[in-house]
Amino acid sequence: MRDLLLPRQRFKCAQTNMANSIAELKQAAIVRTLRGCQLFAGLETADLKSIAAITRVKPLNKGGCLFREGAPAQGFYIVQKGAINVHRVNAAGKEQVIRVFRDGESFAEAALATASGYPADARALESSQVLLVEKTGFLSLLKQQPELGLRMLGSMSQHLRSLIAQLEDLTLKDVETRLANWLIKRCPDPESDRPVAVELKTTKRMLAAELGTVSETLSRTLAKLRQQNLVAVTGRNLTVLSPLKLRQLLRRNLGE
Repeated sequence: MRDLLLPRQRFKCAQTNMANSIAELKQAAIVRTLRGCQLFAGLETADLKSIAAITRVKPLNKGGCLFREGAPAQGFYIVQKGAINVHRVNAAGKEQVIRVFRDGESFAEAALATASGYPADARALESSQVLLVEKTGFLSLLKQQPELGLRMLGSMSQHLRSLIAQLEDLTLKDVETRLANWLIKRCPDPESDRPVAVELKTTKRMLAAELGTVSETLSRTLAKLRQQNLVAVTGRNLTVLSPLKLRQLLRRNLGE
């Protein structure tokens, strides 16, 4: 009888070891993502493991909803892979993109400090995976490590600056000016006359929403810039043929 039990015990032991190994690999992957996030840059491994212990992995299919505006906040998120569109929908049903978050970026931190829930909607633009840092556990960590609170303030300050810059862009008078401004910001040297490739990491519809317009208007505007030999478009790749000339157009449109 004892000889019969030994193989079963070995099998159960092997199962336990395998489960432990998988759990360790998952935690190591979470720690790597946390370390690559600006919010936690410079933290010791032990601190990252403490945060990983209160973190859950959430996979999302393309178009999958992560949260709705006003929903109770479970915590904040970090993109492990993919792209998450955070946006609001007005009374007329028009969607205004706040920002698209990508690998290593954190968002929804402000929801930790309020009981009113998430301030916007969030959904996956493509097959994605995010980390949910749970609210209750993280607030407990903040009490033990106040320096994390300062990091949170820094992260929220960056998001605020991004929103202010976006509002400034939306006040530009027309779509051509907004698009030219968007492209120039992605050129390393706006005074160069050499072509610069700009990868469109999202759909044209999403870019249009980010610029405060619709995809049809964006397509017409791109066609107009093509006719002026300022840009070339191939699929999701845009090429600014002359950043210098595009910037000159931007300045003329702004009346400079």
